[in-house]
Amino acid sequence: MRRKKYLHKRILSALLVGVMLLTSVTTTYASKLEEAKDKRDEAQEKLDEVNNEIDKLNKAQDALQAEMDAYDEALMALLTDLTLLEEDIANKEAEIVQAECDLEAAEKKEAEQYEFMKIRIRHMYENGSNQSLWTALVGSSNFTEALNRAEYIAGVYQYDREQLTEYQETVQEVIDLKAMLDEEMIALEELQMNMEEQQSALEGLLIESAAKMENMEEELAEASALAKKYAKTIKQQNQFIATEEARLAAEKDEGTGGLTGGSNPGYSTSVSGQDVVNYASQFVGNPYVYGGSSLTNGCDCSYFTMACFGHFGISLPRTSYAQRSSGQAVSYANAKAGDIICYAGHVAIYMGNGQIVHAANSKLGICFGPATYRTIVAVRRVL
Repeated sequence: MRRKKYLHKRILSALLVGVMLLTSVTTTYASKLEEAKDKRDEAQEKLDEVNNEIDKLNKAQDALQAEMDAYDEALMALLTDLTLLEEDIANKEAEIVQAECDLEAAEKKEAEQYEFMKIRIRHMYENGSNQSLWTALVGSSNFTEALNRAEYIAGVYQYDREQLTEYQETVQEVIDLKAMLDEEMIALEELQMNMEEQQSALEGLLIESAAKMENMEEELAEASALAKKYAKTIKQQNQFIATEEARLAAEKDEGTGGLTGGSNPGYSTSVSGQDVVNYASQFVGNPYVYGGSSLTNGCDCSYFTMACFGHFGISLPRTSYAQRSSGQAVSYANAKAGDIICYAGHVAIYMGNGQIVHAANSKLGICFGPATYRTIVAVRRVL
C-alpha cells in the first residue's frame, strides 16, 4: 500500500515537472515570438522613416534638378546672347573705324575745297580779277552778254561757297555719326559686362547646386544602405515568425485532430467583401500621396484601406502596423474578397483570384496587382 502511494506520488511529481517544463518551453517560445515581432515592428518603423526620408530626398533632388535645368537653360540662352552681342560689338567697331575714315576723308575734302577757294579768290582779286571782270563787261557786244558774264563770275563765287558749306556739313554729319556710334559702343560694352556678370552668377549657382546634388546622393546612398539593413532585419524576423507560427499552428492542429486546415474565421458583419472591393476599385488611377487623406486627390496605403472599409461602417486604425492586428487572422489559402493583405509596411484589399487593389506608390498610384508581389506578412478579416 505504501509502495503504491509512493509510486503515485512519483508519477504525480513527474507529471508536474513535465507540465512545468512544457509551460516553460511554451513561455520561452512565446517570448521569442513576441521579441521577434517587436524587432520586426521596430525595424519596420525605422524602415518607413528611412523610406520617407528617401522619398523626401528624391523629391528634393527632383526640385534641385529642375532648378539646375533652369539655370543651365538660362546660361545657354545667355551665352547665345553674348555671342550675338560680341558680333554686334565687332560690327560697331567696324562702323566706328569706317566713320573715322569717312571723317578723315571729309575733313581732307573740306580743307582741299577751302584751299581751292582761297586760290581762286586770290587769283580773281589779287591778280587783276577786277580788271578782268571790267574787261569782260566792257568787251561784251551787248548788255545781255555783259549780264551773262557778270552772272557767271558771281556764280563761280557762289559755287565755291556752296561746295565749302557742303563739305563742312558732311564733316559735321560724320562727327555726329561717330559720336553716336561711340555712345552705342559704350552701351554695348556695359551690356556685355552685365551679361558676363550674369554668366558668372549662373555658373556659380550651377556649381553650388552640383555640390548640393552630390551631398544628396551621398545621403541617399547612406539611407539606401540603412533601408537594406532594416529590410534584411524584417525579412529575418518574418522568417522566424512564420516558422514559429507554422509550428504553433501545427501543434494546434495536432491538438484538434488536424481539422483546422489553416485559419478561416467566419464573418461578424453583414458587409459584403465584394462590395468593399467594388467600392475600392472605383478609385483606381487616382494618385498616391504619402500621408495623404483623399481617395480622389491622393492618399497612402493605410488611409486607402481605412477609408474604403470606413465607407461601410468598418472602423480601422490609421497605420499599416495597427491594421495588421485588426480583425481576425486568416491564412492566405483561405483569403476572400474584402480581406486585408498585410506586407512589411504596406496593406492592400484582397479582390480574390490572387489579385489586390491598393494605393501602391507615387509612381503607380491606386492600382490593381498580384497579391504575392511581395512577402505576405498576414491576412486579416475585419468583416
